[in-house]
Parts: sequence; C-alpha cells; structure tokens
Amino acid sequence: MGMASTASNRFLLALVPLALAILAVAEAAPPASPPSPAFRRVYAFGDSFTDTGNTRSTTGPYSFGYVSSPPYGATFFHRSTNRYSDGRLVVDFLAEELKLPSYLPPYLSVSASSAAGDRQQDEVGVNFAVAGATAIEHDFFARNNLSFDITPQSIMTQLAWFDDHLRRDKKVDVADALFWVGEIGANDYAYTVVARDTIPPKLVRNMAVQRVTTFVQGLLERGAKYVVVQGLPLTGCLPLAMTLARADDRDNVSCVASVNRQSYAHNRRLLAGLHELRRRHPAAVVAYADYYAAHLAVMRSPAAHGFTEPFRTCCGSGGGAYNFDLFATCGSPEVNTSCAQPARYINWDGVHMTEAMYKVVAGMFFQGGDAYCRPAFSDLLARKAQGKP
Repeated sequence: MGMASTASNRFLLALVPLALAILAVAEAAPPASPPSPAFRRVYAFGDSFTDTGNTRSTTGPYSFGYVSSPPYGATFFHRSTNRYSDGRLVVDFLAEELKLPSYLPPYLSVSASSAAGDRQQDEVGVNFAVAGATAIEHDFFARNNLSFDITPQSIMTQLAWFDDHLRRDKKVDVADALFWVGEIGANDYAYTVVARDTIPPKLVRNMAVQRVTTFVQGLLERGAKYVVVQGLPLTGCLPLAMTLARADDRDNVSCVASVNRQSYAHNRRLLAGLHELRRRHPAAVVAYADYYAAHLAVMRSPAAHGFTEPFRTCCGSGGGAYNFDLFATCGSPEVNTSCAQPARYINWDGVHMTEAMYKVVAGMFFQGGDAYCRPAFSDLLARKAQGKP
C-alpha cells in the first residue's frame, strides 16, 4: 500500500512540468479568429418578394404604387425602405444568416452613386430584383397589348444590369459569390389573366420557365458556382387571388385551387429545367428553394408557426374575410395604418407577406434540411467551405 502510494505521487509530480508547459503554450497562443463567412457577397434577382429598393412609389406596379409611404417598413426599419413588406424579406434574412455586415443594396442606388462619381466598393453584393418584374421580356406583353402599367424590367434586364456591374467593378469574384434567384414568374400569369383565350397559362408557363432557366444558364456561363433558385409560392393563397376568384374554386387549405395548380405546374417544369442545368454544369451547385412546400406547410398549420390570421390582409381596407380592396391598397391615402400585430398575419398588403412570414420561410430554407431546399442549404455552405461545388 505504501509503495503504491509513493509510485503514484512520483507519477503525478512528473506530470506537473508537462502541464505547466501546455498551459504556457496555450496562454502564448493568439486567440482563435472567428470563422470567415461562407459567402462574402450575394447577388440577388427576382421581383417584389426580393426587391430591397429598386422600386419607388412612382415606379411600382399598378395598385401597389405606394411602397415609399408608411406603413411600409414600420416593423423593423421604422420607415419605408421601398421593400414590399412591413420589414425584412427572405433575402434580408439570408444576409443575416451569412453574417454579412449589411443588407444588399439595390442596384439602381449603387449605379446612381457610381454615375455621380461615388464609386462604392462591392462589399456585400448587390440586389437586382425589381417589383413587378417578369420572366418573359416586356416586348411580349407590348405585342399583345398588355403593357399598360406593367413594369418594363424582366429577369433578363437584371442579367444585363449584372453585366454592367461587372464592367464597373473588375474585382468581383463571380465564382466565390452566392447567387440568389428569388421567385419570378407570378407577374407573368397575373399580367396575362385577361387574355387567356389568346395567351393560355400553359404558353405562359413554358415561356416563363424557359426564360428563368436561360437566365440561370447565363449566370453559370459567367462563372457562377453557387446558385439558389426559388420556386413560386402558393399564389392562390394571396388575398388578391382570393378576392377575385370564384367562391367555389378552393382547395384543401381554402385557397384558390386553380391558381395554386398553376403555380405547382410552373414549379414542376422549373425543377425539370434545373435538373438539366445540373447535368450540364456538374461543377456548380444549383439548389432549389421550395417556396411552394414552405408556404403550404404554414397554411396547413398556421398556429404552429405563430399566425392567427392566415388570410386577412394586415395593411389593407374593406374588412371582410380578406380586408383587401384593389382600389385602396396599403400606403395609399385611404390606408396609412396597418394592423396592430403584423407578426400574427401571413399577408401584409394583399400580394406580399409580412416580415414574420418571410422569417418563417427563410428559416425553412436555411435550417429545414432538404425538405425545403435541395440540396440542403447547410450542404451548400459545407461544399463552399471545402472549396468544391
């Protein structure tokens, strides 16, 4: 017993110098620096669901031309930032998820500053999305006498803007950036709804998806290695659609069945196009953010996501089931206030979502595994960290 105790003491004494040496090295070592963000720059495209300021009240789509007025932006920014919501959009939560130092500036502001001689550095990327933008080029609508009050910019206009940005800033590393293609195409269906006899939805779907896949192909040809493409949400669950549709045109979540079928068919065709792009460009990641599935999950269980008002418009007028009047929309002289608790509402102004809804959808995209983003957003980040798309 005594000999064992003596041996143990000697062993412990022998460990003391080693422990002191390890402690000294640890104290001398500089503190570990925080890991660098997976992406330092994001380039975003799309329509009003993604636009962070390329549109003003004077340039906004018909009936939604008051985005520069209160109560837009009231929840988070406490003023209008020309976002079609009460606060942040999915693309803003993307910037937060990636820990970018700021939200993405709108291209037209960056371009105007550059033209004035104030050459801002591209620190976080640029947002090219425009409210009211279409997938199909504007000439198509003009040729069919459908161009009244239609936003002239299409997704290909935004690609031209991106090219202009590359010419202005030669330091942009396209291969190192994340390209976020917000939902695009809903406006194409909306603008042609009055001409269904001559321009059927199937034709719109084929043309719109072809333009989107051509756009993504253009990004890949310019060197993009990481691209996320959103599908369409449940456009039949928007108060605008609910107000205009027949009362018997409803699906199992009480939304407009025909409009949701249209969005579903659009997304299926888009998925096929993205699959082909992946085959052609195996060295790139082309992810699909399933807006339809995310929106559907919320509509099936709104209370589970914190919502008590799945259909009523927070910033609208007219009362009733949807509180929406196309001729007195949010921000107009007739509607300068919103509901008291926007976080309880899914719909902000009848066509766009509340910040709370965008936050839920963003969480599904970023933390929902491959249920709402395929491949999973976490996988995309891991592949970027490893330097292999």
